Amino acid sequence: MTRTDLPLPEPANLIGNVWQPAVSGASMDVISPIDGLPFARIADSGPEDVDAAVAAARAAFEGGDWSRLTAAERGRLLLRLARRIEDEAEALARLESRDNGKPIRQARADMAVTARYFEYYGGAADKLHGEIIPFLKDCNVELHREPHGVTGHIIPWNYPAQMFGRSVAPALATGNAAVLKPAEEACLTALRIGALAVEAGFPPGALNIVTGRGETAGAALSRHPGIDFISFTGSPEVGVLIQTEAARNFIGCTLELGGKSPQIVFDDADLEAALPVLVTAVIQNGGQTCSAGSRALVQRGVFDAVMAGLKARFEAIEASDSGEEAVLGPLISARQKARVEGYIANAGAPLIARGGIRAGTPDGGFYVAPAVFGPCDPGSRIAQEEVFGPVLCVIPFEDEAEAIAIANGTEYGLVASVWTRDGARQQRVAKAMRCGQVFVNGYGAGGGVELPFGGRRKSGHGREKGFAALHDFTTLKTIVTHHG
Repeated sequence: MTRTDLPLPEPANLIGNVWQPAVSGASMDVISPIDGLPFARIADSGPEDVDAAVAAARAAFEGGDWSRLTAAERGRLLLRLARRIEDEAEALARLESRDNGKPIRQARADMAVTARYFEYYGGAADKLHGEIIPFLKDCNVELHREPHGVTGHIIPWNYPAQMFGRSVAPALATGNAAVLKPAEEACLTALRIGALAVEAGFPPGALNIVTGRGETAGAALSRHPGIDFISFTGSPEVGVLIQTEAARNFIGCTLELGGKSPQIVFDDADLEAALPVLVTAVIQNGGQTCSAGSRALVQRGVFDAVMAGLKARFEAIEASDSGEEAVLGPLISARQKARVEGYIANAGAPLIARGGIRAGTPDGGFYVAPAVFGPCDPGSRIAQEEVFGPVLCVIPFEDEAEAIAIANGTEYGLVASVWTRDGARQQRVAKAMRCGQVFVNGYGAGGGVELPFGGRRKSGHGREKGFAALHDFTTLKTIVTHHG
């Protein structure tokens, strides 16, 4: 029978397959963005809890049951976890929606993608092969891919379950033992998936979860000398701190730090296809998406038509609670709401349209009506900085060269899209984008588990998703055998 609800977790960490309260005994409220009220509590952990989690992971990796599993056996565990996530998908979606505020339809889609991460990497676990290098006649040279050891994972609040799968699944598939610190703003589905992993038969210490504040538990994990590699998704400012700590410990890191992604619309674009995507790409998850298409670059020949289409669509959007009909939920916190409203109030560009907030939404919720501005100066603050909310800026351009210059003219480089029927232009512009992913006549890939994802410049480095993530979570060893 499909479960539609889950008991709220106790304030405890998962360490060595045992649920343990914070050593200090401290806990903290979980606030629902839907109404601004507390509805659960989590452990407010400190360095001692991180120490215990890292020690459990180290024991699992060095001589524990986890270290004795073959790649095929690890894969079977990941597949087993995928099936359990699917079995509880509706209950997990409802928990995620309450915890994060996202519309229930999107939360359901997130659970499907989360299960897919464990399914994909479960199937890939025994397919990451080494290589043979031709060398001297009396030598045999082998390249082996080996796990780093203990990996640290610090994930954000915008996609708690998806980010769990995206970051942790490839690390486990390659044989690492993991310590996860989910965001304190939304982490309840991560805790439940941890419980499902124990039920699925993961050995003690293979997966450990420590909750708490970024400045305490997160900082302790990022600087811990027992971590061999760290994966972080979040703000560029915190990314600098993470990378600094990794450098102090002489370890590698994968950083995904956000973006200011352009959607480029040429005169010959199919506007009926493009317009709804231009809107969805910036309001999905309340605009709280690293890859949000928050800049629309529009060629002057269709600028007025695009502006009219965006105006009609934005005026029809209402922020509301996370019910079945919702398309735009609340933002994650009062602080994030104030930040986004600040960008809207000081946009420095004409307001094309603003949506609304549906009557009857809870007064204490963190709702922001979506907004679209234009024409915007490409160098303006709203066109350069990541708003992380349902705000779109529209920038006109004359020709292909100017479009490329504007698109590449921020500190970020995560995702871009190109809307044109001209096949040669599609290739030219896509190749000219300085970013990690480019979509032609579309935007996004519904999770895109198979597609390597990551950025350049201020968007970070390293790659998640696809086989590229397996490479990041392993290290190469060269073995040279003389047999002459």
